[in-house]
Order: sequence, then structure tokens, then C-alpha cells
Amino acid sequence: MQQGSILSVYDKSYKLKIGQWHRTFLDYRCRNCRKNFKTFVVEVKCSGKGGNGEAMKLGERPPFGPNVPSRVITLIGGDRELFLAGRRAENQGMGIGAFAYYRRVVENQKGRIIDEIIKVAKRIKASEKMIQILESARDETQFAAAIESIKSTIPQVLLINGHNPLTLLHKALSKGLHAQSDKECLQLATSIRAILTELAERLGQALKEQAELDDAVKNLLKAGSEKSSKTENKSE
Repeated sequence: MQQGSILSVYDKSYKLKIGQWHRTFLDYRCRNCRKNFKTFVVEVKCSGKGGNGEAMKLGERPPFGPNVPSRVITLIGGDRELFLAGRRAENQGMGIGAFAYYRRVVENQKGRIIDEIIKVAKRIKASEKMIQILESARDETQFAAAIESIKSTIPQVLLINGHNPLTLLHKALSKGLHAQSDKECLQLATSIRAILTELAERLGQALKEQAELDDAVKNLLKAGSEKSSKTENKSE
């Protein structure tokens, strides 16, 4: 580093005084898409010896960590920020915080999650009895009672390793928050996120595959009808 123009990021120049800390923002653009930016807040100090100095990162936006699949964001609806707060807490190893955030998201969005399961049930032509049970669970105000009522009632395509994902979530959420160590809470939080993410993926995939199948059947029936119509016209 040299006193004067020391940093240049996308036409921005930053000047430093030797021996003093300076706080600034650095914007970096994704080299792949050339559209997305990441902003870092840093403090920099130039020592004046051969252009050397120190730099310390204070924060970044978007926050550090893996991306959350869009299907998960869609599934949790209005609790997006709570879920992302839980994800940040999980990334930073704060088990109790992550567990608390995820539990609140799942309990808040119980009705929305079951609604998505009902969509799949209707799309795959599930029995009327299954749909009625799911609808009753959706309208049940108590989370535990709702999950208990549908522990054996869910489209098979949504099972995770043969288990009802809502039952798995309930087992994790029923653990007392204050009875667990931070490490145990972190393990539970990671499991809750993994199950919720897998459920979101299975819901989306099930609806997509059934829609494609419906279109295929529709197209083939249409093609068969047009062929029959042409044959009848020729015979006349």
C-alpha cells in the first residue's frame, strides 16, 4: 500500500493516511454472471513501510453462507427473514438461536406446509379421505395435535426414507430448548433445516412431474382424437 491512491475497485479510489485506520466499503461483482454484487465493510491501515499495511473485514452483504434453495423460501412464505436468521445462526455455530428460529418458522407455517401437501394429494388423485384428514390437520390450531392426526396420512411420494417428514420435524421440535446443550440444539437445528429443505424439494418435484404427466396424457389424447377425425373424413 502507498499513501494516496491505494485501492481501486470499479472506478472507486480510496486514500489512506499512514498509521490511521480507515473504514470503507468494497463492492465485488460476480465474475460468472457479471451482475450480482457482494459488499464488504473493511477497515484498512497503511503502515508506510514499503506499502505494507493491515486490513480487517467487519461484515459483508449478502451474509456469508450457502444459498437457501428457492423452493424453501417459497414454502415458508412470510417467515423468510426468520428462516435466514436461523441459517446465519447455524452457520455461526449458535445452536440454541438456530433451533429457536427454525422451530418458530415451522410452527408458524404449519398450515402453509400442509396446504402444499394437499396440493400434491389432489394432483396425484389421492383418496377423498386422505384429503379430508389433511384439511382437518391444516385447520387444527395446535401443532402437536395436527401432526399426530396425519402421522400415517401423507402421499407416499413425499416420504423421506420411508418416514413422514412432518412427524420427523415434530420429533425434533418437541425437544425442550432449555434441556439441550448448545451443541445438541445445533444438531437438531441442522436436521430440521435438512428435512424442511428436502420436503420443499419433494413437494416441488411431485407437482412438476404430475403436471408433465398430465400434459403428456392430454397431448396424446388430443393426437389420437385428431387422427380419428382425419380417418373419418377420409372414409366419407
